[in-house]
Amino acid sequence: MYKKGPQGWLKHLDFILLDLLSLYLAFMLAYAVRMSDFNFYSDEAYSSIAIVLVLANVAVTILFNSFKNVLKRGHYQELSASIKHVCLVEVVVIVYIFTIQESIAYSQFILYLTAIFYFFLSYVTRTVWKKYLRRVMKSGDRRSLIIVTVDGMAGEVVKNILDDNFEQFRIAGLAILDRDRRGQTIEGVSVIACARDVTECVCRGWIDEALFCMPQNETCPEKLMTQFMEMGVVVHMSLYHAFGNGGQKQFVERLCGYTVLTSSINYATPLQQFIKRSIDIAGALLGSLITCVLFVFLAPAIYIHSPGPVFFRQERVGRNGKRFRMYKFRSMYLDAEERKKELMEQNRIEDGFMFKLEGDPRIIGCRVTPDGKVKKGIGNFIRDWSLDEFPQMFNVLKGDMSLVGTRPPTVDEWERYELHHRARLATRPGITGLWQVSGRSNITDFEDVVKLDTKYITEWSMGLDLRILCRTVGVVLGKKGAM
Repeated sequence: MYKKGPQGWLKHLDFILLDLLSLYLAFMLAYAVRMSDFNFYSDEAYSSIAIVLVLANVAVTILFNSFKNVLKRGHYQELSASIKHVCLVEVVVIVYIFTIQESIAYSQFILYLTAIFYFFLSYVTRTVWKKYLRRVMKSGDRRSLIIVTVDGMAGEVVKNILDDNFEQFRIAGLAILDRDRRGQTIEGVSVIACARDVTECVCRGWIDEALFCMPQNETCPEKLMTQFMEMGVVVHMSLYHAFGNGGQKQFVERLCGYTVLTSSINYATPLQQFIKRSIDIAGALLGSLITCVLFVFLAPAIYIHSPGPVFFRQERVGRNGKRFRMYKFRSMYLDAEERKKELMEQNRIEDGFMFKLEGDPRIIGCRVTPDGKVKKGIGNFIRDWSLDEFPQMFNVLKGDMSLVGTRPPTVDEWERYELHHRARLATRPGITGLWQVSGRSNITDFEDVVKLDTKYITEWSMGLDLRILCRTVGVVLGKKGAM
């Protein structure tokens, strides 16, 4: 699922907010120098002019696009841009003061000193923030991008993206469709795939998005892009290569200097991302407190029945192939993973993409009596009441998981995925999800799991998340609910 970012001047909202903060501090310092008091709010005239300064700043920023190509500017260019911006803001404020015929009420010294302070603070904050962003770009801690193009224009595309990487992509590599250049580098970016293996490379790697840049006179690789979207990868392509979306969400945007048509199975706006993450953090903080309380009671019970670590750590595959360590209260014996191979023939999930077993002997205290009945133990109690899931609240706080999402597969499950199975990884995995509240114990076909997870991603909304959370409580308490 595509996390759609802000467009236009909103793309530089961080710079705008820092600039507004610089202006506020500049005005406060200027007032303090002249009046020997930092609290300009006590003076009605100056508190109103502070608001005018903010409005003038925002207006100038939008009308003159003050932060266009801000990351490309050198020190001299930034110096010139800062002077121009400060002068325009001052002009707007002075015109306003003379228009309302209140110039006598304001100290010219404060206004001019504000401009001087504002210039220095603005220039310094812009320079420092750009330095930080460039470091983040190089570290590539955010969305991963594969560039799909042809050999003749690969160098130009890579250079343009690296010079205009406002989205702060981690460039995962290049896929050259008309030549096999695997193992080589172009403008410092490795060629990781050719036409033959690009699909497999994307399926097995941590790839969030793909950018298709093809010559106008070449046929658009529609089949390849369709495969990418089936895997849940966000696809960006040149507008002149637009094709039918097949039910995908599509919109035009600017990306790394290119005008592209972006296709995804769904997308979230910045506001939706903020709300979802806020709910995740609030819920995870509460869940972490509950985890600490549960630890006091469960730790002794787990250790007595099966000496060893109280917590179980396992490598799982998260959003678009990113691996992470998932935490649980241990409900199985220490040799559970080794015994899993011996029990695969009894797996209730078809094709072996997941593992479910009635009367699983790997669960602490669980055994099947000679008459065929399942006798449950402390491990079953922990799992039946979903107490083992609570340590995942720490994964939510770290950002590896969400409260609501899709089930994160184990590495061995993920390695067996076919292309359309990868769509489950198009969003951040969750502690609970549509599959978990739709009778998970009765679902034995992995394709049904994929359908439910894909349905969750394509139909995602905050309302759906809230309904799933409410129903999760009902499922855990043994109640039946309806979506």
